[in-house]
Amino acid sequence: MSDEQALAGGIANAGAVVRVGAHVLRPVNPHTASIHQFLLALRDEGFDGAPQPVGVDPDGRERLEFIEGDVAVPPYPEWVQRDGPLASLAELVRRFHDASRRIGMTSLDWSQEMADPAGGVFVCHNDVCLENVVFRGGEAVGLLDFDFAAPGRPEHDLAQLARTCVPVDDDVNAPRLGWEPHDLGRAPARVRLACDTYGLDGRGRADVIECLSRTFEARGEFLRRRVAAGDANFIGMWNDMGGARRFERRLEWWHAHRERFVAASV
Repeated sequence: MSDEQALAGGIANAGAVVRVGAHVLRPVNPHTASIHQFLLALRDEGFDGAPQPVGVDPDGRERLEFIEGDVAVPPYPEWVQRDGPLASLAELVRRFHDASRRIGMTSLDWSQEMADPAGGVFVCHNDVCLENVVFRGGEAVGLLDFDFAAPGRPEHDLAQLARTCVPVDDDVNAPRLGWEPHDLGRAPARVRLACDTYGLDGRGRADVIECLSRTFEARGEFLRRRVAAGDANFIGMWNDMGGARRFERRLEWWHAHRERFVAASV
């Protein structure tokens, strides 16, 4: 339709998410009913940092309220690489978790593709990356794309945030996404910043490091499954980022530098 404005970012739904006036239209998934129920409950709990569902259109697309602001996509701009936006994102995720903890809803039907293997007592986002965050004036104000939401632990969600938004990544692939080289050396301190801003204690920070170790392996397996299933968007990303070698290199980098992150978390 002529009034549909394509929105950039994302992988799974790349090219299929559009804005129409005050709303966003995007593909539904098997868990859309649970996600809509959850998002409505979040607003009832006073959390205003998630899109409000309007419904599902006759053409099968879900309709949500559009959140005004800036969404950073690769190559990431300099402003989103500063410590302030990272800290504000940790604060936003903490507010989200607090509201989710009060809601519960773990018995609903949730995706298991990126879920915490240890489970949890409240629903986490599980895909907090810069493309799924709305900023205003450098402050995180909204979380987008709850397709992979599922019960989990806050440390698992924080590990995902750290991996993509610190970033915790090797010095070949991070610059490909536009990250400044100086941030690579500051990664342990930025993980500590996110954890401290969220409010984790020493045990919680240690758990984030452990979750990071598992996340690197699990994320590679998730992408392999999507590629094997013939998902064109994931195949394109897999090829653009160097295929299996990209994930092997990142895991090697993590094993070589993990102790720096452990030391910074003490």
